[in-house]
Amino acid sequence: MSTKLPVAASNQPVSNKSAPAAQSKVLVAVGVIENSRGEIFICRRGASQHQANKWEFPGGKVEAGENVAQALARELAEEAGIVVQACQPLMQIEHDYGDKHVTLAIRKVTAFSGEPRGLEGQPSRWVPISELSQYDFPAANSPIVDMLQTEAGN
Repeated sequence: MSTKLPVAASNQPVSNKSAPAAQSKVLVAVGVIENSRGEIFICRRGASQHQANKWEFPGGKVEAGENVAQALARELAEEAGIVVQACQPLMQIEHDYGDKHVTLAIRKVTAFSGEPRGLEGQPSRWVPISELSQYDFPAANSPIVDMLQTEAGN
């Protein structure tokens, strides 16, 4: 019994060997939350998470059927205990970690109710913009820190 291999457009047989696993691609809604003192709210990632123990701007994966604003509102309610009343697009970042490709859709949260805190047991704090560069953020977050500090004149 003979087996036919699929044929590529060039009429060359396509190998049946397994290709390396496709890289994971994730769309993430990220919130930059600023208080009246000009401080930014950040959280520390858990030890079992991708980019473990690094500080981040809160947010999370955009789920099927959600837009970025909806995902951000859901994530900030679950993770930080606030209700987003208004947010606006700030920037978008594409970053390839090798094992994961992320698209960060960053929104500045311009109005919210509640006091942000780490609801999932993660450390969290308000940090002056001038001190953000002293924290260990994932590489994909560097442009956010740079932009915030440039806008603040730091």
